[in-house]
Formats: sequence, C-alpha cells, structure tokens
Amino acid sequence: MKPQEKVPSLHVDLINDTKWSMEKQDPDKYTMIIFYRGLHCPICKKQLESLKDNMNEFIDRGVNVIAVSMDSEKRAKQAGEEWDIESIPVGFEMTEKQAREWGLYLSKGIGDTEPDLFSEPGLFLIKKDGTLYSSSVQTMPFARPAFEDVLKAIDFIEDKSYPARGEA
Repeated sequence: MKPQEKVPSLHVDLINDTKWSMEKQDPDKYTMIIFYRGLHCPICKKQLESLKDNMNEFIDRGVNVIAVSMDSEKRAKQAGEEWDIESIPVGFEMTEKQAREWGLYLSKGIGDTEPDLFSEPGLFLIKKDGTLYSSSVQTMPFARPAFEDVLKAIDFIEDKSYPARGEA
C-alpha cells in the first residue's frame, strides 16, 4: 500500500460492544489507526496510555483514532479494564487476512502469555477521502513514533499543505 492509495477495508468489534468500520469514518481531517500487539505487550500498554493522554489533542485536530489488535474479545476487554485507556476506541479480533492487507508483520507467540499469532505494531494516518497519507510499520515492539511527534507532524502537514510522500 502506497501513500495516496485507498486503504483496505477494516471492520472490527470494539470493547464497548459497538462496531467500527473504516468505510464509515468521516473525520474532519484524518483517521489514525494504531495496530498494537495485544494484552501481552507492556510496550503497547505504555503506547496506548500515552495515546490516551493525547486524545484531546488529536480530537482538536480533527483526527478520529482507534487502536486495533488481533486479540480475542476476552483479552482486548481485559486490556481495556487493566490499562488506563478508557477514552480510546479499542478494536479486537482483526483477522490474519486483514493484518496482511494492511501490510503488518506477523509473529508467532513465544511463551505462555503471547497468543499463537499476532500482528506487530503499525500506525496509519488516513486522509478524509480514505487514502493513505502516511504509515509506520514495525517488525518488533520497539521504537514506535511518539504521539507528540505525530501531533507536530499533523500541524506541519496542515500548516504547509505538505503532500503525502513515498508514492513513487
């Protein structure tokens, strides 16, 4: 998937017992999807808690936000209860097919706390028209974009009408 191309379809159930669909998003500016590894990942917990601390800043900039994993409903709801992320829409049971369509890396679980298969992290910023503006996809849990940096980037993009890059 390249910038300025339509992003794949994505439909997930949320831990608040509602549904979310990429096709039904109508943000003022962008939709931001954070794909996270799951309940077993302490770095994901830290990342999503940081996101929660910045949610109002994203909302103020016209950004719809969701966090999605391949976790089961039970595991996703447990994360929702145990992590300090109550203001974040959290989707679960993303399929392997969906993860591959989004270009996410997949890992097999090691040890008792990891699921058999899960996606590695990714952050996607999608324009109002449903096309990709930018993405950051990881092969491991480390070195994720800081949300403060993402907010600064959005400000720059909007202020300078900076085009999506990487489409060549």
